[in-house]
Amino acid sequence: MSRAAPAPIFRPRRRGLNGRQREALWGYLFIAPWLIGFLAFVLGPMLFSLYTSFTNYDITSRFDWVGVRNYVGLFTQDSRFWKALGNTAYYATFAVPLGIATGLLIATLLNQQVPGQRLFRTIFFLPKVLTGVAVLLLWLWVFNPQVGLINTALYRLGVNENNLPLWFGDPVWSKPALIIMSMWTAAGSFMFYLAALKGVPRDLYESAQIDGASPVRQFWAVTVPLISPVIFFKLITGISAAMQFWSESLVLTKGGPSDSTLFYGLYIWQTAFTDLRMGYASAMAWILLLITLAITGVQLWLSKRWVHYEGEVR
Repeated sequence: MSRAAPAPIFRPRRRGLNGRQREALWGYLFIAPWLIGFLAFVLGPMLFSLYTSFTNYDITSRFDWVGVRNYVGLFTQDSRFWKALGNTAYYATFAVPLGIATGLLIATLLNQQVPGQRLFRTIFFLPKVLTGVAVLLLWLWVFNPQVGLINTALYRLGVNENNLPLWFGDPVWSKPALIIMSMWTAAGSFMFYLAALKGVPRDLYESAQIDGASPVRQFWAVTVPLISPVIFFKLITGISAAMQFWSESLVLTKGGPSDSTLFYGLYIWQTAFTDLRMGYASAMAWILLLITLAITGVQLWLSKRWVHYEGEVR
């Protein structure tokens, strides 16, 4: 009697990842540290701050829902809120354009074929390296009304002793003093403009010279349009930084005199960590974010009129 043949064994086919899926998996694994950090230290605190802005949270005990009371109180009952907003707008209006002009001027000078360029580049880059409270204390001496470097120079130039500015001691001169300080830091950003200037084709200048354009005309008609993306980048980041400017004011003046240097960021810090009104401070932070986003949106819209990208067709 013959034996029946064994039945075939059916094994399920193993469904593995194809090449594209494996590549995506490795991509997610590589960005996982950044993603976890973003969720834990950026998005999570932002959502908590948004919820807190609708409460009376004060760190210790209260965490009651108050709706939009914090926002209404800021706009209708808080005069220091408008004072801080005005001081910040004043600072951004003058510090950002002057900072861009300073960096661009230094880059233009360093772009010339003169000896000692490496030495001058090192000197002008020092402000990016020398930061901290020690530098701020040095500026406090520079602006000292009696023995400071600036008032001494003004006196030697013929300014009457009674007309010398009191700088940080005078509400009129306190913000200009901080703006002058900001130009020291802005000078270190010349590297951005210098890199852009190196990329401007020399033949465009030669064509402009043949057409009889003066150096000033060449600067506005050739240089500025070709480096406009860099100027636009510095404009956006500069305004964003100016809206968050406050640590220098905390160290040098603590917002005085007469709240003349009470910047928006400093007022948020005082409200949160001195008065412990976290809900109120969170509302201020979200208002600052909305203002910054609105200004950035306007800049992006206006950039279509004056920013020129290489190879762009309009």
